[in-house]
Amino acid sequence: MIPDKVLSALDAHGLSALEFEPGSTPTVELAAARIGVEPARIAKSLLFKSKDERYVMLVCPGDKRIQSGALKRLAGSKLSMTDAEETERVTGYKPGGVCPFALTGVEVLLDRELGDYETVYPAAGTDATGVPASLAQLEAATGGRIVDL
Repeated sequence: MIPDKVLSALDAHGLSALEFEPGSTPTVELAAARIGVEPARIAKSLLFKSKDERYVMLVCPGDKRIQSGALKRLAGSKLSMTDAEETERVTGYKPGGVCPFALTGVEVLLDRELGDYETVYPAAGTDATGVPASLAQLEAATGGRIVDL
């Protein structure tokens, strides 16, 4: 089930989620196959932490590799990817369903390349969801900042 806080955030911005059988979209490849799009259109959400305990979520095309130098430049400090346990503790979402919606205390960075597609699909808090959205809709719904990686 999609968390209520995610449903509220989506509804407030005129978005809705696609739902599938449990466990069917936990990876970029599986989500792309299930939704019927190329992996780049799956908006993966990755959580990072700075040494001073500041959290940053990067949302980028599913096929993109992140260069640590570019991320450091954007965040202003070196960041390390969080592990599964910390990601769930900070976001409330388990890996496979991590999403940029309804977060507290996490800066959201949206890769401008998501705008290369009319619609991209971030998760909605579970490993069986996808939210069809444009980059502009993601920006509004997450309060995220669009960046160039």
